[in-house]
Amino acid sequence: MTPNPDTKPPVRRYRALRWIGALFALLLALLVAAVLFIIYADLNRYKPWVEQKVSEATGRSFAIAGPLSAQWQWPQPLDTGWRHWIPGVTLHAEQLTLGNPVDFSTPEAPQRAVTGLPILPARKAIAVPAQGKAGQGDKPAASQPVTDTAAPAARDAATMASVARASASLRLWPLLARQLQIDTLVLDEPDIVLARRKDGSNNWKFERPEPSARPWQFDVGELQIKQGWLGYLDGAIDLSVRARLATLDDAPADSPYGLGFVLTGRYGKAQVTGQGKAGPVLSLRERKVDYPLQFSARAGSIAATAEGILANPVALSGLDFDVTLEGFSMADLYPLTGLVLPNTPTFDTRGHLTGSLEPGKAVWKYEDFRGKVGRSDLKGNLTYTSGKPRAKLVGDMRSEQLRLADLVPVLGTSEAKARKARATGGRILPDNPFNIGRWNAMDLDIKFDGKHVVGSENLPIDSLSTHAVLQDGVLRLEPLRFGVAKGKFDTVVVLDSNQKPLQGEIKGTVQGLKLSALFPKVALMEKSLGQMDGAVALSAQGNSIAKLLGSSTGEFKLYVRDGTLSRQLLDLAALNVGSVVVAKLFGDDKEVKLQCAVADFAVRKGVAQTRVAKLATPEANVEATGTIDLAQEQLDLHIKPESLEWKFFSLRTPLYVRGPFSKPKVGPEAGPLLLRAGAAAAAIAIAPVALALVPITVPGAEDDANCSQLLAQGRSAVQSGSKGAKQKPRAR
Repeated sequence: MTPNPDTKPPVRRYRALRWIGALFALLLALLVAAVLFIIYADLNRYKPWVEQKVSEATGRSFAIAGPLSAQWQWPQPLDTGWRHWIPGVTLHAEQLTLGNPVDFSTPEAPQRAVTGLPILPARKAIAVPAQGKAGQGDKPAASQPVTDTAAPAARDAATMASVARASASLRLWPLLARQLQIDTLVLDEPDIVLARRKDGSNNWKFERPEPSARPWQFDVGELQIKQGWLGYLDGAIDLSVRARLATLDDAPADSPYGLGFVLTGRYGKAQVTGQGKAGPVLSLRERKVDYPLQFSARAGSIAATAEGILANPVALSGLDFDVTLEGFSMADLYPLTGLVLPNTPTFDTRGHLTGSLEPGKAVWKYEDFRGKVGRSDLKGNLTYTSGKPRAKLVGDMRSEQLRLADLVPVLGTSEAKARKARATGGRILPDNPFNIGRWNAMDLDIKFDGKHVVGSENLPIDSLSTHAVLQDGVLRLEPLRFGVAKGKFDTVVVLDSNQKPLQGEIKGTVQGLKLSALFPKVALMEKSLGQMDGAVALSAQGNSIAKLLGSSTGEFKLYVRDGTLSRQLLDLAALNVGSVVVAKLFGDDKEVKLQCAVADFAVRKGVAQTRVAKLATPEANVEATGTIDLAQEQLDLHIKPESLEWKFFSLRTPLYVRGPFSKPKVGPEAGPLLLRAGAAAAAIAIAPVALALVPITVPGAEDDANCSQLLAQGRSAVQSGSKGAKQKPRAR
């Protein structure tokens, strides 16, 4: 009979079973030996070996000054299935210290700071927030003191981290594969200081030796901190903060928070304070853990609150927070966030923050935010993306009720300063310098739409919108559009901070501006001062509006058609200079029809020289000559009437308008409505003050016999720079 080839001889089967049994017995013996070793061995005898291995692995000094012990852990609480029944061990150690790199030192106040680092704030008994009601979206509740058993021991500046007591739940099975897996690491009274010098070197990067062919792998599943200290020093941004951590023992069972913290320190010259609550356990193994966090903080004028989750705390990614911000000015956000924003009145916003703060890869969105800037409402969406050579901020913002007074700080002045100038005859052009040193720190692309502008009676701007692009240090506003007096003023503004001093250009057109709409009291009488159109093209240099205007070169033209003049109308319009001039030229009670008026100015180095400045009525023509000095803010204009019917004039001598912009004087020689109203419109045109270089064509208007020659002057193109400033043939 042929034997079955698949049938193994009984002897071979018996030998295989014997080998399996022997292997099982060996493993069991090893397990028993390990158990006996852990139970009876004095692990303190092995501390020097442990210290040596950790020092070799980290390149730092490491010491265990207190006792070292171990206990069995079985079954495993974090595992399921058969792994649940694999024994583990929990190691306990006390008084552990890990040193800084050899050339690194982090002294604590009141010691002296070292080169490249701010001083570490001293440890002191401060308070942690008491547990409030969870899920209410409230700010952290009132604080309760931390109970310290003794004053903090003196800290060695050569130490990076110290821990009073630590325990680690260690798995045994992965050790066979050279894997050190710690399920839970518990730190009691840690004192950890992370530091980065001004040159970029830091103390958290470990210089490890060259890896072996089979290196050990290290993994921590969960981290728990009972109470302790955490400090951070950054010489690059002059930041020094320290936080006191403490377990919230009285937290309700359903609360997501189990750890409270309070921090103090400084950022530059600004004092930093804050407090908050965090989850009791931080998972370091899972990529998505939804770690809860709530805090409030203040640095200088900026205050912030946040509540939400951090999906991946290790990578600082997966942000999902409700955030509020408030401060004296949006420009104050720059030192804290790197955001390049203009000076503003006090602001507060609330929105939803999502994204990542991972260094070098940060991308976050501040969505559906709403708030106030001064007394103006503000809402919108912003997206920030880090990158090289600089980060970029993109978004859109809107305001339903934009108050003109809230734009004053953006221009570089204040209402109080303007009032003082008008009262004393001082300078009125904004002279606060632009902070151009920040313009190369970030790019931006922001659209803003002010639906309705609430202004003063003297300057009824209906709306304001712009598309602002800051790229490579060049700010471009295209367009910067004002809805003014039922017309519009469109400009393109370019400011280049790469040029020293800053170079600016503007081109703009005034279209269909109803002069009576500039002055509501006149509009109520259903009287018209005429319609104004015009154009401006200027180039300049300087880092403030006053300096830009004071150095500008180019030209601007304005013309008015079909209006009515009288002293009563100009008094209602609060055009005091024009009121005096018209009264002297035409009489106190006389209403005069304005057929047309043209003001054509050449501007050289901040001085606007009249080329043509004429006003035509059926009774007379009025010509103005002279200068407007934008650098010194002085008027020097001469008014000469050319009567067609001399009987209508009560004064035939020329008049003058002289003095500062804020308080001009009129005497025998003075300025008609054209100059006062023209100056008002010119102020609107140059208020944004950024100057441009592209030729602009003045909008056309119907001709008539008396005004054809004047309007021909108004139709010619305007140019910035020396081409625009050239003298041109005068109209006859």
